[in-house]
Amino acid sequence: MTSAAPEGGQRRLRAGVIGLGWAGQQHVAAYAADPAVDLVALSAMEAHLLEQFGEEHDVPGRYQDWKQMVAEAELDVVSIATPTFLHEPMAIHALEAGLHVLTEKPMAQTGDAAARMVAAAQQAGRVLDVSFNHRQRGDVTALKDVVDSGVLGKLYYAKTGWIRRQGIPGLGTWFTRAESSGGGAMMDIGIHMLDMALHLMGEPAVTAASASTHAEFGPLGRGGSGFGISQVEDGAPFEVEDLATAFLRLDGGGTLLLESSWAQWIPHDLCYVTLYGTDGGATIEWGGDPSHPHQEITVWTEVAGMPAELQPVVGEDGRHAGAVASFLQQVASGEFAAHDGSIALRRAQVIDACYASARAGAEVTLSD
Repeated sequence: MTSAAPEGGQRRLRAGVIGLGWAGQQHVAAYAADPAVDLVALSAMEAHLLEQFGEEHDVPGRYQDWKQMVAEAELDVVSIATPTFLHEPMAIHALEAGLHVLTEKPMAQTGDAAARMVAAAQQAGRVLDVSFNHRQRGDVTALKDVVDSGVLGKLYYAKTGWIRRQGIPGLGTWFTRAESSGGGAMMDIGIHMLDMALHLMGEPAVTAASASTHAEFGPLGRGGSGFGISQVEDGAPFEVEDLATAFLRLDGGGTLLLESSWAQWIPHDLCYVTLYGTDGGATIEWGGDPSHPHQEITVWTEVAGMPAELQPVVGEDGRHAGAVASFLQQVASGEFAAHDGSIALRRAQVIDACYASARAGAEVTLSD
């Protein structure tokens, strides 16, 4: 099947999505809404989801076998929104088949697996991207503009975290099994905050990590999405952490504090990034009571020698649609070598170092 050309004569990209859980559904909606894309194939093990979203978006190709989809659907781009341990084999297979690949976060369950994905992208000469959708938030974009303007001066310290009141995803499922997930709260939601902080700080290299992990809720069946005690399946122990903290040393002498928790004795969920610079400081924060959530961004500096508090203008949130659009822009740029997943690989290596530090009870140095 040949894609019709949009106005201007350029052929629309043929897209597919593997995995139709919540994240996969966001990718489906983003491709379906893009006039430069034909969403032509979906793959999932659940036949009812294939039918539901195939019908909703008029997608002709529906496959329970993802390899069959890659072989038959004549795709240009594919999103992978499956459990973490499947990202590596699926991405490498798709890259070797000549497709550009967007995976959900985390990139892979280990840094070594992520490195193999990057090597495959480089060998194939294709784009490999990871959907860090929270960096598409309006407040993150606004704060990045502030940092890039130089208002804060040199950034030398930052704090970031995502702390949930009750939010362990899928007690007894792949999320809480070490082999399939690669880790717990730090791997699942801490990676978002690490990505946002390093992105805002201008991508300083992390040179060392000192971290601790704890599992105080999950092993007791506490901290699931419902209140009280959740039933944990027999034979599916809680193998990961539900809270992790890290002290990260940055190239140039800066430091970054990172905390992430699926379950904690706090009133409501909270996410934040706070930056400290030589000429100013800034914070973004969101969370609170779901019925009355708050979102704030504030910059503190001096104007004409007087203390000043600034309120940057915040645009709309991009979220998953923004992450998909960014990926498609990378594909359209033709600069494939510049988008080989290396930034996401560095995130994976930092998480590896944090877990290694927690196991050793000592600081771990990252190699260059």
